Amino acid sequence: MSKKNIAERTLKEVEFEEGFKLIKYQNETDEVQSFTKDVDSSFIQFHFCLKGNTNFNFNNSRYVLEVNEDSSLLLYNPQRDLPMNLTIFSKTWLVSLLIPIKKFHSLFSMEADYITFLSEENRDKKYYNSLPVTPAISVVLSQIINFNMHHSVKHIYLKAKVYELLALYFNQPEDADTDQCPFLIDEDNVRRIKRAKDIVISRMAEPPGLQELAEEIGLNIKKLKEGFKQIYGDSVYSFLFDYKMEYARKMLESGTCNVNEVGHKVGYSTSSHFIAAFRKKYGTTPKKYLMSLNV
Repeated sequence: MSKKNIAERTLKEVEFEEGFKLIKYQNETDEVQSFTKDVDSSFIQFHFCLKGNTNFNFNNSRYVLEVNEDSSLLLYNPQRDLPMNLTIFSKTWLVSLLIPIKKFHSLFSMEADYITFLSEENRDKKYYNSLPVTPAISVVLSQIINFNMHHSVKHIYLKAKVYELLALYFNQPEDADTDQCPFLIDEDNVRRIKRAKDIVISRMAEPPGLQELAEEIGLNIKKLKEGFKQIYGDSVYSFLFDYKMEYARKMLESGTCNVNEVGHKVGYSTSSHFIAAFRKKYGTTPKKYLMSLNV
């Protein structure tokens, strides 16, 4: 392998406690790469794809789970080992957490009923789940990959970010009980709400009002608001605000546009309004955020 390819392929493992590990894999090459690691049945696994695509191969690649950009995968099977056998495609960033189930139980010992697979009746059952990466989780993943801290505090910084990542992953609205919601049993309603999400994203610089949006998808405003909250855990415009800020953050990182241009693309007529919105979301200005990545 050439020196260039070695530099463009980065694998880092950090162990916080025995078995409790963070793995960061960045494939910046134009080649498909492989990664294998033995993981026994006493571990719960979290995998987050920040960029690109990864295949998780099981049973000698007879069964494959795809984890695409901005998506995550949770794996736990107390009945059998689940070794990591990954196909990591070009330009892919993957963050993985391996946590002994005893350690994981200790983190949520008071909340076993909240996390269903920790309950007594489910503790011996396998659990697989695939979820989208929210804007808040995406920020933490970027900080885990791009951080620039002194070596003496690097360990505690990463451990804090991993705990933050787990908290955000399990942060579900108390009223978002999708299994019991009659509204979500109707597939047509779900399709209309998902279309509403696509509409506001495609027109994020000039989004329609709630009445216009409701008419466009063929629901009344009440069903639009309730359905959107049930599916996406937030109101239409709070969801859109988070999406716009995440979109803006990625554009800034790419370096293709300056602050004024990014603000305009996400619907802010002045840079001051965009900077205020960015600070509200991330607690810092766009300029200071970029400086923190490039120190």
